[in-house]
Amino acid sequence: MSVAAAAHAWYPLNRVRAGCVVIVKQLTAAPEVNQRLREMGFGEEQRVKVITLQHNVLCQVCNARLGLSAALAASILVAPEEPVRLAA
Repeated sequence: MSVAAAAHAWYPLNRVRAGCVVIVKQLTAAPEVNQRLREMGFGEEQRVKVITLQHNVLCQVCNARLGLSAALAASILVAPEEPVRLAA
C-alpha cells in the first residue's frame, strides 16, 4: 500500500491501539444506533482518543469517557488524526 493510500485508510475503532487519537469518518450500524452514537458525541469528524482496549473499548470523546462494546466499536470507522500544520 502506498503512503498516499495509507493516509486515506479507515479502520474500525476497535482495531485502534490504546493512546491513539483518531477522527470518526463513518458510522455503519443501524440508523437508530448511529443516531444514538451521534448523541453521545461519536459524530462524523469528531476527535476520539482510545484509552483502553479490553473486552470493551474505553474512549474519550467530548471531554467524557465512554465505554463501547467491541461489536459497537467495530461499526465506527475512523482515520488517523492528521498532524497539525502551523502557519508560517
